[in-house]
Amino acid sequence: MTQNATTTAPAVRSILDRACTDTDPLVSDEERETLTTEINRTLYDGATADETYQAVIQALTARVERDPGFKRLAAAVFRQRYQYELFGEELTGYELDRRYRETFVDNLERAVDLELLDERLLDQFDLGALADYLEPDRDEKFEYMAMETLYQRYFLKTEENGEHLELPQAFWMRVAMGLALNEDDPQRRAKEFYDVLSKLEFTPSTPTLFHSGSTHPQLSSCYLTTAQDDLEDIFDSYKHHAQLSKWSGGLGNDWTNLRASGALIESTGVESTGVVPFLRISNDVTAAINRSGKRRGAACAYLACWHLDYPAFIDLKRNTGDERRRTPDMNIASWIPDLFMKRVEAGEEWTLFSPDEVPELHELSGSAFEEQYCEYERQADNGDLRQYERVDAADLWRQMLTRLFETGHPWLTFKDPCNIRSPQDHVGTVHSSNLCTEITLNTSQDEHAVCNLGSVNLATHTEDGQLNRDHLAETIETAMRMLDNVVDLCFYPTDEAEASNRQHRPIGLGVMGFHDALMQQGVPMDSEQAIEKANRWQEFVSYHAILNSSKLAAERGAYPSYEGSKWDRGLLPQDTVDRLEAERDREIPTDREETLDWYVVREQIAEHGMRNSNTMAIAPTATISTINGTTPSIEPIYSNLYVKSNMSGEFTIINDQLVEALQDLDLWDDELVDRIKYHDGSIQEIDEIPDEIKRLYRGAFEIDPRHQLRLTAHRQTWIDQSVSHNVFFPSTDGSLLDDVYTTAWRLGLKTTYYLRTLGASQIEKSTLDMAEYGKTQHRDDDQSGEAAADGGVADDELCRVDDPTCEACQ
Repeated sequence: MTQNATTTAPAVRSILDRACTDTDPLVSDEERETLTTEINRTLYDGATADETYQAVIQALTARVERDPGFKRLAAAVFRQRYQYELFGEELTGYELDRRYRETFVDNLERAVDLELLDERLLDQFDLGALADYLEPDRDEKFEYMAMETLYQRYFLKTEENGEHLELPQAFWMRVAMGLALNEDDPQRRAKEFYDVLSKLEFTPSTPTLFHSGSTHPQLSSCYLTTAQDDLEDIFDSYKHHAQLSKWSGGLGNDWTNLRASGALIESTGVESTGVVPFLRISNDVTAAINRSGKRRGAACAYLACWHLDYPAFIDLKRNTGDERRRTPDMNIASWIPDLFMKRVEAGEEWTLFSPDEVPELHELSGSAFEEQYCEYERQADNGDLRQYERVDAADLWRQMLTRLFETGHPWLTFKDPCNIRSPQDHVGTVHSSNLCTEITLNTSQDEHAVCNLGSVNLATHTEDGQLNRDHLAETIETAMRMLDNVVDLCFYPTDEAEASNRQHRPIGLGVMGFHDALMQQGVPMDSEQAIEKANRWQEFVSYHAILNSSKLAAERGAYPSYEGSKWDRGLLPQDTVDRLEAERDREIPTDREETLDWYVVREQIAEHGMRNSNTMAIAPTATISTINGTTPSIEPIYSNLYVKSNMSGEFTIINDQLVEALQDLDLWDDELVDRIKYHDGSIQEIDEIPDEIKRLYRGAFEIDPRHQLRLTAHRQTWIDQSVSHNVFFPSTDGSLLDDVYTTAWRLGLKTTYYLRTLGASQIEKSTLDMAEYGKTQHRDDDQSGEAAADGGVADDELCRVDDPTCEACQ
């Protein structure tokens, strides 16, 4: 924030007093006096307003680990500071309220004049009425880290000098207006959208927040592409990659069609160099793009594990070997058919092929894939194929897991569940997932799959220890409308993306704050009760997401490719698990019992169809959950006390609910804080804390990862796309890692995301209530070996749980 150095700086005590209101004093008058004295010692005579505010904020955030109230106090000071930047003076009461609303109108008009925002925002809305509708008190819902994040990356700025144009409620209203532009009554809908946004009940993904209402509204989160085995198409893919990245899209690129190294190129008579050199170029395109001026490009390359270049592919993230055959700036993921996992279990061989000789494999799934794959193996045995290689399936699996543990890649995703359960099996094949592994949409040479994401906050729908289902149903209805509007309002960087999105209209409604809501209800995440909650809550979300998509179809028409889809054939997501069981000829151990009146949904679809080919996907939400002040996605809380570093700075994260519980027991004091810090945020070894508190507030690495997979498997029943599932692995035992990922496949998961591990420095500090896992360990900066040198999954350039930098899905 920049201030005029000649402006008289407000007094420190005045800043603190304004932040500490009569209704919520946060800190005592005595402590305010102590703070004032301390802060004034750090300031020099003539300090600017900006320097004064910054000194106050630093003093407050340094105390967050001792009392979470200080992060709310720091947020209040931050808001003063930001208001001072926009207004040029301290304002309170009526005058602040008046200027807040006036600034919304003035700056919106200015942004349109600067061609930052769509002029329709002026033409289609009564700005004065919307200004009156703003609720400035809702600014208090933001914690300090949320305010800093919004200020740094989300609030609208001028291009010339970075001057901010949006106060928090103006930001939410601008997003709401942008998403209501195509409504019959945009004024009414803008108010409706604003309410769910500003109450932190539903939040769209980052690209939507960045660009809603702008002159180039690239609102979509994720793009999936598939490259063809043709030089011209490969370089067209790079062009599309750059265009999609430029506008904040996160990419999932399928490269399986490219022929393997050593395959003949008929036109020249020479041998192909294979897929790896082309992936290096894709890596460099990714690194070169600065998405929307706010983030670097982010992409994930997918390759099927039957590809002859696959062993070289899984080495792409290593820090040894030829740099030209490495992709340090790009993620990689494996596309794994069920047949491979069956052969791993059976201890059988696996055959690697070049796609130019087995062209059908990439388009087939389930039993059809298995039949054709075995036929190609017979052809190889008969000498009819030029290239193939036989490997031990279990050896290749162990190699995949080793690379995953060493480098965090390749992520493991499963082809057959994605395709067998896809609602759109009538129009093509799912060839890969996306950057964050929650999207499962068809791609082809002519179609770049697109998905539009947003998440409901389960924590803000929990009241008196229960999920308020009526409230959640209303939020989902509004959220589905907003997400469907994205399809029509979006600026599409490529023709292939626009054609695909308008043909299928997929959206991805997700959830966040799952663990937050569980803690509010007193339910430990490692319990069977949590599995029941995951199952039934997701059933409820699914019921209303699907029902409201069908209601939108009644109002606006079904999506163009609806006919022949699973929806059209009377198949809902929960019905498709049985199909996966039948294809595998083995049980998927999840509970699919319907507890809601699903006949209503089925009748609605039969009469009106569906507005969206896909309706749900659970994204990581690392950044938007920060804005919401809740736990990310469906994940456990990372730790009860830690420092989070991201693009907006470093922030102390503390579990407010734990602190409140310990304060109620008169256990919370400075000594206990130091002990929790010593144990890296864990409370499991602190004897004074009751066992029920310990269990309720376990961190991510203190819950068996297989239990977390069961949670996702049960919620996956009701979801037509997938779940971005991080695996938190508190061990170094390879056989346990094997069991974790084999469990993921057996449970019918479609995809997994990052493998997260603990720190070597924690080996003597933290234990689990899982004797099987023994001591905890993971890589960090002082660990020897390739993982430490490469940074592993803790590399700041990757998407760590405590430092997410790829926000396309968030």
